[in-house]
Amino acid sequence: MRKGIILAGGSGSRLRPLTGFISKQLLPVYNKPMIYYPLTTLMLIGIKEILIIINPGEEVLFQKLIGDGRKFGIKITYKIQEKPEGIAQAFLIASDFINGNSSVLILGDNIFYGDGLIKKLKKANECENAATIFGFRVKDPERYGVIEFDKNKLVKSICEKPSLPKSQYAVTGIYFYDKGVVNYAQTIQKSQRGELEITDLNNIYIKNGNLKAEIFGRGSSWFDTGTIDSLLEASNFIYNLEKRQSFKIGCPEEAAWRNNWLNSDEEESLKKFNYNNEYGNYIKELIQLEEK
Repeated sequence: MRKGIILAGGSGSRLRPLTGFISKQLLPVYNKPMIYYPLTTLMLIGIKEILIIINPGEEVLFQKLIGDGRKFGIKITYKIQEKPEGIAQAFLIASDFINGNSSVLILGDNIFYGDGLIKKLKKANECENAATIFGFRVKDPERYGVIEFDKNKLVKSICEKPSLPKSQYAVTGIYFYDKGVVNYAQTIQKSQRGELEITDLNNIYIKNGNLKAEIFGRGSSWFDTGTIDSLLEASNFIYNLEKRQSFKIGCPEEAAWRNNWLNSDEEESLKKFNYNNEYGNYIKELIQLEEK
């Protein structure tokens, strides 16, 4: 069974001074903590065992917010990232947790939304013998890992932050890997930036002919909320969507309820949800409507 990893460490330097005292993944994106969005994404594609990689000294905050995941019908454990040294480092930290299984890594500051998006992710989740990445067309590909395609629209290479991008398709922050990912991650050397680059890991899979790239289309949205502007943009996006529709985005309680992952005690606890605000009312009304 595939295991999930949320990389929620890092210094959050681009969000200072907000991150001078708290993890950026605990900052609000409109009406929910940032971590709720990647957590809900993993839950919606069926991942029940999740490791959250965090900074030293922050576990008490995450425990207070989401605990061991029991209230969401899942199992959450934590590991410390002593020093941020690249996205691929997550697989070295998570090696014992992965324990020979396939895995999916999602960045704790990435938010995904769109019609058919979960269906695409579920398809990737079902493919356990290859790696799958997801591309998104952007205006400024030089800021990202960029996918180069061959004439048959297959992935030819990925280049990290190229000065002359070979396409406008950036690699987004969700990655599905087979059970060999830890072994591959152990062979990567640090880049000139002093990081274990996820691009180098993906290029190993490309070299082995074992990497697929799916494209999020026009109906999808992707936010990397690692800057002040993108954090505000994502908050405004979520605000506008939730004001215009009857559903919330990034709600792990709802994902647990819809997946039928809660036992009788947890269901009763959810029925008595005690947030005296719009979020709490949404949960209670959702359950009441579903029971009618």
